Amino acid sequence: MPSGKPVKTMSDPVTTFEARFASMIGADYAIAVNSGTSALHCALEALEVRGGEVIMPALGPGLVAFPILAAGAAPVFADVDPVTQLISRQTVAPLVNLRTRAIIAVALHGLSTDVHDLKKLRLPIIEDCAQALLARYKDGFAGTFGTIGCYSFEKKKHLTTGSEGGMIVTDDAALAKAARAFGGLGYRHLDAGGGGTRVPVIDPDCARFDQLGLNYRLSEVQADIGLQKLKTAAAAVSLRQEIGALWEQTIGERLQVHNYSADHAFYTAAWPYPGNWKKLHQRFALAGGDGFYAAPLVGYNEPALKHYASHTPVAANLQRSLVVLKTHYQWPEAVRQAKIFSECLQSSSVSA
Repeated sequence: MPSGKPVKTMSDPVTTFEARFASMIGADYAIAVNSGTSALHCALEALEVRGGEVIMPALGPGLVAFPILAAGAAPVFADVDPVTQLISRQTVAPLVNLRTRAIIAVALHGLSTDVHDLKKLRLPIIEDCAQALLARYKDGFAGTFGTIGCYSFEKKKHLTTGSEGGMIVTDDAALAKAARAFGGLGYRHLDAGGGGTRVPVIDPDCARFDQLGLNYRLSEVQADIGLQKLKTAAAAVSLRQEIGALWEQTIGERLQVHNYSADHAFYTAAWPYPGNWKKLHQRFALAGGDGFYAAPLVGYNEPALKHYASHTPVAANLQRSLVVLKTHYQWPEAVRQAKIFSECLQSSSVSA
């Protein structure tokens, strides 16, 4: 006769990847999913934000608003600090009201938000660390100080599981179970620590689902890639930090200066250029440089989010001026790019 107990399965690559990631980052629970966006959606569903508002930065990828909308909440765009380029308690506090359900603190360009200060607002905090894997904050890693942490393993990130992938971390067992269940099709026998999708009881009356969920699961092939990349993640972050320091030396100033304990993981190096952005970009390319990125439009200026217009002058000004320098090179190429960029900066015609 069936016992009614969950079926125990042998360890698989996904379970192993979750366990090793949790150990590396210093979290009690880790849930692997198929993208960083999926991670945010699962986290928001676990926090039950439906019908409320979620505060997010105006500066950064507007797509952070998409899982907020998918979770049935409204995005509210907060302005940012002009130096750190991140949200702060001061920029978020005026937006808090009775409908506010959570804050998404994006670690833009690889620098953690000051989560401890945000906690004074007494709201759940989702740390979006898509660009800040292994970035230090206080006495631990970014992503482990908020209510839930989310990471992306898209192909340009510090650690990748191929073209896409993501991870959710938390120390809250109930939130881990809820996030895992939502990203695992709502199977009722999933728990905080894992569990497969095999039916626990072979019985006509067996109920498989006790909540709605979507299929956000990471594949075993992606997990195998992730397990290999875990071995080199620290070295990859260290190299990006060295390249970030090289860009600071080239520019002659520190980037995203902050007054709290945090290390910059330098997913990219963002500099508010005081001159003509387009002329600098053109000159860099003509000199043989690899180019640099522009900051994405402030979220509410994206056509898909036009109904959520806001007023964030600092974010708007930074978005127009940020020179977002690449850090994914090998060291010799980074040195070559920095030399070309330095020569461009020395040209008086750049800022004309």
